[in-house]
Amino acid sequence: MTQPASATPRVVAVTGAAGYIGGRLVERLLAEGVERVVGVDVRPAAIEHERYTHLAQDICAPLDVAFRKQGVEAVVHMAFVLRQTRRRAEGHRVNVEGGNNVLWAAHAAEVRRIVLMSSSTIYGPSPKHTAPLDEDAPVRPPRGFAYAEDKAETERAFRRFADTRGDDVDVSILRGCVVMGPNAANFITAALDKPVLVRVGGEDPPMQFVHEDDVVELLWRFVAEPHPGVFNVAAPGTVRWSEMVAAAGKRLISLPAWAIYPLTQFAWLARLQNDAPAVGLDFIRWPWTVSTARLEAELGFTFAHDSRAALDAYLATLGRGAATQAPDEQEPEEEGA
Repeated sequence: MTQPASATPRVVAVTGAAGYIGGRLVERLLAEGVERVVGVDVRPAAIEHERYTHLAQDICAPLDVAFRKQGVEAVVHMAFVLRQTRRRAEGHRVNVEGGNNVLWAAHAAEVRRIVLMSSSTIYGPSPKHTAPLDEDAPVRPPRGFAYAEDKAETERAFRRFADTRGDDVDVSILRGCVVMGPNAANFITAALDKPVLVRVGGEDPPMQFVHEDDVVELLWRFVAEPHPGVFNVAAPGTVRWSEMVAAAGKRLISLPAWAIYPLTQFAWLARLQNDAPAVGLDFIRWPWTVSTARLEAELGFTFAHDSRAALDAYLATLGRGAATQAPDEQEPEEEGA
């Protein structure tokens, strides 16, 4: 017998389940007494539990039969390639086609609740962003920044799915800022692993972070309760780019835009650096902060850590053997930025 849409799902699937947020969410779901958790990831399971089933497979491989067999009632989709890759077609396959595959499986299994971990990068940085952006702001991912472009395209597919299914399914889309904490691994942590960082001219944009603990708590809330729609996710407060670099004990040098953009693009094309093409500099040049008024009003959610505390939780791990490299670009990984 199918549960009412408002009830806590009995069986929950998590894609990107072997990642650092995915794995913690699996543990939280089990601790909350969810009847069964189904993890999907190309990597082996990091968790062994009698109520956990792990599907070690590519996100584009068929999932519909497994979802129906397991009786999946809710899906949290986080499998995504975080690193900018030169293999654009492969990244698009995992990110966009993988998302479509999850939607097809959810449709076939008559899943009642879907949570997509998206990203605030889809708004795109701009000198015109003088105030935090709400969820109705235009979606303008920077052209050539594959991560944001694929997030935006994936979002469109999930929103079309929600429109088509109507009241039959609750689709929640969380546009998260950069996730920080002791286990963080994303483009910011990769940057902080370098001894010297750059600043574009005199620009010093505010940065938002969210602690990994708050992300897990928030994901649980969206699994346990129906909150359809789009929600920005960012902890209170901001940290300037220069403040973050100083807090990490790194050196910051300023270069004019006319010099740093072509140099960065040349280094990318020549494979002298593997972080991102020149368009990635926009994110440390102009603001892209978001408002979380909708999240706070509808859920009454209170973040346990502000942006600076989330950053400090990661900085405290530097020099103590913490992983500071971004995830392997060939593997799906949960949202980290």
